[in-house]
Amino acid sequence: MELPPKGFPGALPESAPERLGKYPLLGVIGKGSMGVIYKSFDPHIKRPVALKTIRRDLVDGDRTEDFPARFRQEAQAAGGLAHPGIVAVYEYGEQDAYAYMAMEYVEGRSLRECFEGRVSFSVAQVVDIVSQLLEALQYAHEQGVWHRDIKPANILLMSNGRVKVTDFGIARIESSMLTQLGTIMGTPGFIAPEMYLSDSFDNRIDLFAAGVVLYQLLAGTPPFVGSPEKVMFKVCYETPLPPSVAGRLPAWRPFDAVVIRALARRPEDRFATAGQFLEALRLAHAQLNSGPDGPDETIIRPRPSAAGNSRPSTRESVSQPPSQPPSADALSATGWNMDELARVEKRLALFLGPVARVMVRRAATKTNDIVSMTLSLAEKISSHKDRDAFLKGAGIHTKPAAPPPRPSSQEETIGPAHAAAGKAARVPRPLTPEDITRAVQLLAVRVGPIAQVLAKRAARPGCSREQFIAALAAYLSDDAERAGFLRALG
Repeated sequence: MELPPKGFPGALPESAPERLGKYPLLGVIGKGSMGVIYKSFDPHIKRPVALKTIRRDLVDGDRTEDFPARFRQEAQAAGGLAHPGIVAVYEYGEQDAYAYMAMEYVEGRSLRECFEGRVSFSVAQVVDIVSQLLEALQYAHEQGVWHRDIKPANILLMSNGRVKVTDFGIARIESSMLTQLGTIMGTPGFIAPEMYLSDSFDNRIDLFAAGVVLYQLLAGTPPFVGSPEKVMFKVCYETPLPPSVAGRLPAWRPFDAVVIRALARRPEDRFATAGQFLEALRLAHAQLNSGPDGPDETIIRPRPSAAGNSRPSTRESVSQPPSQPPSADALSATGWNMDELARVEKRLALFLGPVARVMVRRAATKTNDIVSMTLSLAEKISSHKDRDAFLKGAGIHTKPAAPPPRPSSQEETIGPAHAAAGKAARVPRPLTPEDITRAVQLLAVRVGPIAQVLAKRAARPGCSREQFIAALAAYLSDDAERAGFLRALG
């Protein structure tokens, strides 16, 4: 639920009905993607309520039939939760073109409003906000309900310091069979990698989103920004700067390990439960307070965002003059695994010698994942045979070029004309839109919806069909899947 600025409830739109069920509509207090949230009043119990509505005419035609069922599921999921940190749901109903849900009316501001208004928080306040969020999630998860859309707009801060989580709008009840296949539900930047990659997922998708919220509270900027496609790629393949680096306050380092674990790309590398996340957060805060300077009451002020709400690339902060490669500490601070870089350096040194160390470190400042860096380093190897050997050693296999056909005795008499024809036959094929479409379809079966993003990155200007296919194949770590992908594309 996205709350409007202070001064609301606002005037009712002319199209709004006078009441829904027993609830009179008194004013607008918020707007969602599928409807309006009204302030209302329960005439029987004599208490204010928030009335969340969904209009059928705002739902895509092929989803009109199942959306009321999904909205009802939301009411059932949230209605079964009784926790001080979760907005209570009182009743569900349908009338004419509307489905509606009567919820607890909360006087407060969303965390999103606080970010937009550049509200400052102390470290203690940050820990308190996220702790209450995790307590609410732990309770919901124990009841078998996952939120699936944790984000600042759904975290309400009350004047008494309490935090309320609202809008279990796409909650999943473990026992429910209601699904919507092929749809990624959630908000870009808070969606866990396994949801993009079409893998199975569980309550840890909420913990990933809570990690994003904690990151933004600490660093003053989200860990993943850009267009939805760019965000999707970053979430699945890049590691953001630690919040102490992004926020430019080294004293916050105790929180770095907590955040990085919450944002781990593999679910098994994250916290298993919200309770584990909460314990790690409190230990980090205790470590911060036990430092030589005593309790840390640092005020965290959101950093001003650049035009378009963009931020420097994950690796930009370690870029240095060409004559000076970045240090191991600088690269490690940006999320690079130094053991992994050492392995790349060792493989590259077999072909380029001692200069490999400098080249690997410089390449790490210009790329955001190990595959892109390996491909960029391969371009520095002049020998085609050595380049293929380097890529093969990294688990990236390129399709070998087919040998030219042996000319027949009659063709041998053609001389220069045959030689020219042979060269023409080996000219790389240009990449066509049909090639891209076919490759996306085949790749999506293996990696999910992110295939379109990977294809967009691989289709560089002047790229041949062979180069494009090889770049996409590099994202497939399984040899059998990679071979099947290459065979299907011929």
